[in-house]
Amino acid sequence: MFRRLIRSDAAQGLFAWLLGLYLAGVYRTTRWTLVGEANLRAALTDPAGGHRPVIGAFWHERLPMMPRLWLEALRRVPGMAGRRGHVLVSRHRDGRFIGEVVRRFRLEMVHASTSRGGATGMRVLLRLLAAGDTIVITPDGPRGPRRIAAPGVAQLAAVSGLPVLPCAARTTRARLLPSWDRMVLPLPFGQGVLVVGPPLAVERDDPLAALPAIEAALTAACDTADRWALAPAATRAAMA
Repeated sequence: MFRRLIRSDAAQGLFAWLLGLYLAGVYRTTRWTLVGEANLRAALTDPAGGHRPVIGAFWHERLPMMPRLWLEALRRVPGMAGRRGHVLVSRHRDGRFIGEVVRRFRLEMVHASTSRGGATGMRVLLRLLAAGDTIVITPDGPRGPRRIAAPGVAQLAAVSGLPVLPCAARTTRARLLPSWDRMVLPLPFGQGVLVVGPPLAVERDDPLAALPAIEAALTAACDTADRWALAPAATRAAMA
């Protein structure tokens, strides 16, 4: 009975609200540094100075910290006011839970699988990108394997003609959870880093060939974030 209670929609909604409230507190009490702001601006700004959409990607393990990057993009990149960001989530209960959490941070969830019912899901995502919105994907979510990218992210980039923007984050105060992805849960009152790597173009004729490069770029962003968080304070300033 208790298990049914905690898995009810009402309980899940309450947990999502509490987690969102916790993360908002963490974001406010953490001193953030953005590494790769030029990459962020290059991906979101067209040559004429206007805004363009992008496909953001990061490993599932960094999910609790990544909404902060969206808030930074809205604040730092000209022309982002009024733009929408969508987090691709599954229709599973876990996906709905994540969606309820990220709503607090001006992100919307979109149920559009690129595997099951892939053609329909791809059309939904392409329509959002064509409208100027940004799509955020965790290529190894929601169930893994850890740090192995499903083909959907490369296929979406190839068809849309938009780059994949590899991202990561880490804080100096965090806990590694015993989950399949070794999720990093940030703790308050630390320092944090948001990392944005160079945008990756994907060839339309052979998108799957880009998967190793996408995986390497997402892992490299994590490595950069981890080195920053573990480095002495004086070194962190030099890495920014």
